[in-house]
Amino acid sequence: MGNSQHYTHELVIITGMSGAGKTVAVQSFEDLGYYCVDNLPPELLTTFYTLMRNSDKKISRIAVVMDLRGREFFDSMIDALDTLLREEDVKPHILFLDADNETLVRRYKESRRSHPLAPLGLPLEGIKQERQMLSEVKGRAKTVFNTSKMKPRELRERISLEFSHASTPTFSINVMSFGFKHGLPIDADLVFDVRFLKNPYYVDELRHKTGLQTEVSSYVLATDETQALITKLTDLFQFMIPQYKAEGKSQLVIAFGCTGGQHRSVTLAEYFGKLLGHTEQTVITHRDIEHSHKKDE
Repeated sequence: MGNSQHYTHELVIITGMSGAGKTVAVQSFEDLGYYCVDNLPPELLTTFYTLMRNSDKKISRIAVVMDLRGREFFDSMIDALDTLLREEDVKPHILFLDADNETLVRRYKESRRSHPLAPLGLPLEGIKQERQMLSEVKGRAKTVFNTSKMKPRELRERISLEFSHASTPTFSINVMSFGFKHGLPIDADLVFDVRFLKNPYYVDELRHKTGLQTEVSSYVLATDETQALITKLTDLFQFMIPQYKAEGKSQLVIAFGCTGGQHRSVTLAEYFGKLLGHTEQTVITHRDIEHSHKKDE
């Protein structure tokens, strides 16, 4: 994927932080028609792939979930990846699922489970240890999804967009909005701060609406500053997107941020998501649109 060479078999390795959504991910791949195996020990990966490659069932699309339960598993995973990279008919595609520490701790508390690397300690201890162990694997990942703000449905949509046509090289764009007061999106490739644009929050009849509504988007798009920004960014994207494709990148995350993530960023994300959607596979997401207006935007 993102490579002109044709590979007979597609092998997706689903890994990442415990609690980041691997169960939802493997279910998504099953829906896409992949032959899936959950919780495959890394030391069995090359053996499993050999069996699938030689199977009479002609299994060509495979997805496996691998969790780390200790240092020996980590070493086995690296060895298995290095072995597969020497194969001529497959190129493993690592999908790494991540989430911030606060989100992972909350998920563990909600599920009342202990972290596998800290069964008798605090979840945060295991999370920090796991993050350090997985740093090299994350660096090798072709695709990284941060699920901190994602609902299961949104993760399924991202996987479907990225992998539903995995037999041919694909490129997809996620255009997102966010609010700076809720934190920067850590999975964004390009971040644009649009807080300099005229703010609908200070118009009483627009304050409690969002950029999804015509009254707000029209207000934001009507200014000379917004139109100048659109012209410059359109030119920038026309230049940059082909460069990302040529480099072999399979996904591009473009994020627009305003203060609260309700008005200006939503308007610009919608505008460019639809514009880029004319020529590229594009998804539009609004990370913070469900936050209430408790503070000034």
